[in-house]
Amino acid sequence: MATIDRQATTLALAHALSAAERGLAVIPLSRTKLPALRSPHRDDPTAPLCHGECGRFGHGVYDASIDPLRIRELFAAAPWATGYGIACGLDPHHLIGIDLDTKSGTDSSAALRELALRHLFTIPETVVVLTPSGGRHVWLSGPPDVVVPNSAGRLAPGIDIRGAGGYLVGPGSRTEHGAYSTAPGTAHLAPAACPPSLLQLLLPPPRTGRHATPASTGQHGQGLVQFVLAAHEGQRNTRLFWAACRAYENGLGRDVTEALVDAAIHTGLTEHEARSTITSASRMTRHRP
Repeated sequence: MATIDRQATTLALAHALSAAERGLAVIPLSRTKLPALRSPHRDDPTAPLCHGECGRFGHGVYDASIDPLRIRELFAAAPWATGYGIACGLDPHHLIGIDLDTKSGTDSSAALRELALRHLFTIPETVVVLTPSGGRHVWLSGPPDVVVPNSAGRLAPGIDIRGAGGYLVGPGSRTEHGAYSTAPGTAHLAPAACPPSLLQLLLPPPRTGRHATPASTGQHGQGLVQFVLAAHEGQRNTRLFWAACRAYENGLGRDVTEALVDAAIHTGLTEHEARSTITSASRMTRHRP
């Protein structure tokens, strides 16, 4: 049974509520940095893919919210939580996390500086979170029409990227290795815009040779379908979820659903997986505070 540290939980909840006031959707985390609430479907191997459609907690980043009442309910359901995670890729900040690790034996900060010199960008003044291991999380904001995928070491050894579908451990969290804190002078800042040349490095190369999309979806709908069709393995569900969210936010959900399903199947998802992800997107865009 998880040990309950009520003071740490109270502090984590306070920090999480403060982050939510800034438009950052949060979930409770355990001391291991994992979501504090386990999946309600963990003991049922036949359970369908669920991103929270069942109405219960325990779906990781899909539980993330900026609603104070919901956040309090999440922490009440996980009284052992000692930290909180901040979901990346969501409105209004479309957060991107540059995780500069120190455990790989490489100088990730030097690697980032080298990339900046080579590709002619500078990291703007922004929020920086210090990790217990001596690493840093650099917070950046992405464009609303671009999905940055999660990656580990793809940009450079020791540099991990937290994008859509991922989360960052929030400052004020306590883990089994120590506490996360905001670097001096950055707590008051908002996530700065990601430099365009860095953003290009974070995106996977576009695929070519895909089938044409249905003309009935309209120009914007065609762009969303093409975005799904260009997904690489490992990002298919994330791209579909993002495209479906954008479709519902722009009133195109019903019009492009079948085209998105077809595109997702073409990339390798099953029809059930595709429809479940689109349903989850519909639920999030309609009910997310």
